[in-house]
Amino acid sequence: MKIGVPRESAEGENRVALVPESVKSLLKKEGVEIVIESGAGDVAGHPGAQYEEAGAKVGSHADVLACDLILHVAPLSGAEIGELKQGQYLISHLSPLTSAETNKALASAGVSALAMELIPRTTRAQAMDALSSQATAAGYAATLIAARESGRFWGMLTTAAGTIRPVRVLVLGAGVAGLQAVATAKRLGAIVTGFDIRRAAWEQIASLGGRPLELDFIPDAEGEGGYARPLTDEENQQVRDALDENAAKQDVIITTAAIPGRPAPTLITAAGVANMGPGSVILDLAAETGGNCELTKPGETVVTDNGVKVVGPRNLASELPGHASQLYAKNLENLLGLMITEEGGLTLNFEDDIIDAATITHEGEIRGERTAR
Repeated sequence: MKIGVPRESAEGENRVALVPESVKSLLKKEGVEIVIESGAGDVAGHPGAQYEEAGAKVGSHADVLACDLILHVAPLSGAEIGELKQGQYLISHLSPLTSAETNKALASAGVSALAMELIPRTTRAQAMDALSSQATAAGYAATLIAARESGRFWGMLTTAAGTIRPVRVLVLGAGVAGLQAVATAKRLGAIVTGFDIRRAAWEQIASLGGRPLELDFIPDAEGEGGYARPLTDEENQQVRDALDENAAKQDVIITTAAIPGRPAPTLITAAGVANMGPGSVILDLAAETGGNCELTKPGETVVTDNGVKVVGPRNLASELPGHASQLYAKNLENLLGLMITEEGGLTLNFEDDIIDAATITHEGEIRGERTAR
């Protein structure tokens, strides 16, 4: 079996699906060959010579597309799907719950496709959970960008010229990205408050040195798979009112709240932004799915009339391509452990809950109720 890793073509995508360390590990399996497209790992710090030293072949785009299995990072464009051939296997991020055209195109092409977004959030699947590994990178990068944009020291400093108080940071959403933002902001010396509508997250925020913002008037909102359930309109308004009021106390707000397959919930309104002081920063990690701030524009930095910066970055994990690629490659390596046979062949065992959940197209059909819907 040949595994191919193409060069990512999406704008701003700096990651690569396999790093040399994972190449070495996969090549220990009998009958496996790996082809890396020339230049695929350059930005992530892995030139072709490293892959060749690990045992892979470095070839052309056509060489990679001739492989049995394609490993990718970003969702494929329609043109890229058109390059695939019937009977081929693909593992990538694919936005399966929001991109019906991609699902249909992959099924029409006869490709067996596995979406990394649909790896179940179970103990057994943790080592394959790319959403979590990439959210770790995104939460860390978001905090560093917010620190740069704020133009301030974050920790308390006592100097001959006076004492500088620590920055006050509010993190909205205590999933993997949010908790990483809490931990990173705390390490930088900030006074950190964290908020989540799931009660279980309050203890996690506190364990990282943050102060949970406990809105007791909202019932626990933990839903399927550990994600937050959608709130009612009345609950959403109550949360927005409370957060808009609290925004006046913050120098930096980092928002990370997301619900799979749905637009990001609005948590900070224009009125909340108006409550913040000049020079304050909102870093909206949910910008790509609509944003948690009413004023967010994906891929842009908006400066309001009262001097607040609203930053809406895209694809933050790609800001740390070396380590983000290392984590993603390990996720793929662990997933492939369920698919590669002892003889080096490839199989999809739909009796396995991980394979069953992640496979969105097979033998010309779209699989899974949510994906098909």
